[in-house]
Amino acid sequence: MPEPNEILVQNSIIKSKQALSDAELGLENDRKSLALNRQYYAIFYAVMALGYRNGFTTAKHSQLMGWFNKKFIYQDKTFHVEMNDIYRDAFMNRQEADYELLTASEMTSKQIESLHKDCKYFIETVFEYLNIQ
Repeated sequence: MPEPNEILVQNSIIKSKQALSDAELGLENDRKSLALNRQYYAIFYAVMALGYRNGFTTAKHSQLMGWFNKKFIYQDKTFHVEMNDIYRDAFMNRQEADYELLTASEMTSKQIESLHKDCKYFIETVFEYLNIQ
């Protein structure tokens, strides 16, 4: 039977993949706010999987981001600093898309597609590190 944390890792990976798929549906259907929201959550769930694998849990988005930045960017230098930039930008874009009325509609589809490529890169890099297919 898998360890409890490993079950949480696997569940987070499933949620990350589902959020990425939902973001793609948002892109295909010109639902910009949805795409930005789901891009962020795809990253968020991937980082949650990292946290569970490393014995770190939190309910706060900013605390998870800070832990990721400290541990994987600056202490261990596991990931390039660009990964933190992608994570931070996804968070800010999600905040604006969810809570500001005009922000997502002001972005072009090409801009959101570019952000989606960054999101996929982030997730693929984390999954590779976690040895996830």
